[in-house]
Amino acid sequence: MALTASTMLPLGTLAPDFQLPDVVSQQIISLASFADKKTLLVMFICRHCPFVKYVQEQLALIGKDYFESDLGIVAISANDVENYPDDAPDLLKTMATELGFKFPLCYDETQETAKAYTAACTPDFFVFDSNRQLVYRGQLDDSRPSNGKPVTGADLRAAIEAVLADKPIDDEQKPSIGCNIKWKAGNTPNYS
Repeated sequence: MALTASTMLPLGTLAPDFQLPDVVSQQIISLASFADKKTLLVMFICRHCPFVKYVQEQLALIGKDYFESDLGIVAISANDVENYPDDAPDLLKTMATELGFKFPLCYDETQETAKAYTAACTPDFFVFDSNRQLVYRGQLDDSRPSNGKPVTGADLRAAIEAVLADKPIDDEQKPSIGCNIKWKAGNTPNYS
């Protein structure tokens, strides 16, 4: 496990499109799947990462809290399952079912979607406005598995609430920190 921070994709970046299967329904999910939503949250997560395990209940709660709102949510796992079999689609499906996710959890087998979003760690969060321009990329909150701070989702929730209310979001955003995405051999991106 390599402790990794978000790349902090430039604010204003347009959301890259994707076509990925939801591990639960097997339906193909894309940006168009959320066309009726004012705001979109894209999360890069996985099943085995201790940072994701630490916050997974909060991620499920965010899905429940915003289920009937104008926020669309999609979670994506892009880890190399050959070397990290705990993140295989069938086990991701178990995770999504056990946690009661109210949003699709997609599997990015080629890792091209993760690269398009410059996702670097799990968890990694991206919030887009109604024009699908990036307005937040940062941490869930100040909690970490070893610091004893409560998992509240405060930073991410504040960004979501601001976008839904057409209010500005502070440009000073703290990067998410977690395990590095497990890239396939020869597929590691160079984001610099």
